[in-house]
Amino acid sequence: MGKKIMLVDDTKFMRMMLTNILKPKGFEIVAEASDGLEAIDKYKATNPDLVTMDIVMPNMEGIEAVKNIVAADSNAKIIMITAIGQESKVKEAIQAGAKGYVVKPFKAPRVLEEIEKVLG
Repeated sequence: MGKKIMLVDDTKFMRMMLTNILKPKGFEIVAEASDGLEAIDKYKATNPDLVTMDIVMPNMEGIEAVKNIVAADSNAKIIMITAIGQESKVKEAIQAGAKGYVVKPFKAPRVLEEIEKVLG
């Protein structure tokens, strides 16, 4: 059985792109969320092995969602995937508990490399 992954991004297209990269490699997409609030609920419900998290989303941004998820599960493995390449946001996400970072637009090998690194 493949590792369970939850995709969090406010655009369906981005979640679909990630699904198309991950599914052929044996990963199971157990949940999708379009904002931080939904991500927290679905994380608790599905307990994924890894989460890909966008930063800029409605209702609750990704960094705030990371803080909430990590507070509930200190072993949570979260990779930020975002168009924002600003160093301050990267540092803020890592300090919040994210374990990795991929900048959009991304190529499949970069996403897979980061996931393998975080999952160990």
